[in-house]
This record gives sequence, C-alpha cells and structure tokens, in this order.
Amino acid sequence: MNESCRVLIVDDHPLFRRGLVQLLRTIPAFVLVGEAASGAEGLVLARELRPDLVLLDLNMRDGDGLDMLRGLRAARSEARVVMVTVSDSGEDVVAALRGGAEGYLLKDMEPEAMLEALQAVAAGRVVIPPQLNHLLAAALRGESRPQSAGAAGLTEQELRILEKIAAGLPNKQIGRELDIAEGTVKVHVKHILRKLELRSRVEAAVWAVEHLRA
Repeated sequence: MNESCRVLIVDDHPLFRRGLVQLLRTIPAFVLVGEAASGAEGLVLARELRPDLVLLDLNMRDGDGLDMLRGLRAARSEARVVMVTVSDSGEDVVAALRGGAEGYLLKDMEPEAMLEALQAVAAGRVVIPPQLNHLLAAALRGESRPQSAGAAGLTEQELRILEKIAAGLPNKQIGRELDIAEGTVKVHVKHILRKLELRSRVEAAVWAVEHLRA
C-alpha cells in the first residue's frame, strides 16, 4: 500500500476512536482527516473532507450506521465504507453489504488482522471476517435465485471474472490478469450481480464458493 488513503472515523465511543487512530498511525499511508460521533455529523464531514475510506460504527446512540451508509451512496460518494461493529448478526452483515459497504469487521478483531483488512479494502478488495461467511451463505440459501452458472446465463468471461471475485481480487487486478480494461470489468460485475440477483461482490463471492467449487 503506497498511495495515501484519507480516512474518516464515525463512532460514538471516544475510546474506540482513539484506539483506531493509534492503529492507523502505524501505517503511514493512512491519513486521518476527521472524526465524528454520529452518522449525521459523519455525512457532513464526508461531504466536506471527501475521504477515501470511512470506518463506520453500525449502532450509535444518535442513529444507525446503515442510515449514514445509505446517505453516502445516495450522494454518490466514492468513499469505501467499512462497518466496524460488535454485531455478528447475519442480518446486519447482509444489510451492510447490500447497503453498499465494502467491508464488515468486528471490533474484537486482533489489531494486526484489522489493519490487514483495512489495507485490503483500501486496495480495492471487499472483506468480512471468515467466521461470518457462513452467516451470509445461510442468508443467501434462504432466498430464491439461480443455483447454477448455466441457470443464471453467465458467459465464459463472466465466469472467469466471478472466480477472480471469489478469490478476493479487486477490479484493477482482475483487468490486468484477464487483459481487459478496469471499466470493462466493472460492466461485467454489474451483469454478474444482475444475473445472480445479488447486490454486492461479497454475496457473489459466497455464491461462487457454494456453486462453482462444490
């Protein structure tokens, strides 16, 4: 991780914010640009500061982190958002990812693991702790959608890209490996999500693991 990444922290617990700040300072590329104690304040700062990465608490006294997430996406913010929470509820994981979050991390993670995950998100990947994958998979199994690549009508190129998504690769790296433009990868990803009736890359990755690698 060489390029700088502007970070905004939104959490109503001052001590946890302080801990995150100290953690981020161990990686020179992370540049803290602001802190907020509520989603409403966070939205204002996000508009003013234009962060690259937002670390957002899911449940705050003055509002729901999902409300801020929806506000960011409605405002077409390009910031990558990671929910950092104590909740390991499958419903919360699914809601966050479908709301447009690029990551879902638990506050009790080891500091080294959290740093590694944040660097991965900053590099374009989508991350959730391995122990939460089964919750997302269970939620997907309970819904009606195509159960095979053939039923979904995926093309060979879309299948190749889906395998790369399942491996955790960001669009830029997928483009390099398949010798196509990053913009072309984005178009294919949209088609894949539409055909599989999914809303996020993580859901697509879980679907691929369950249906392409069985």
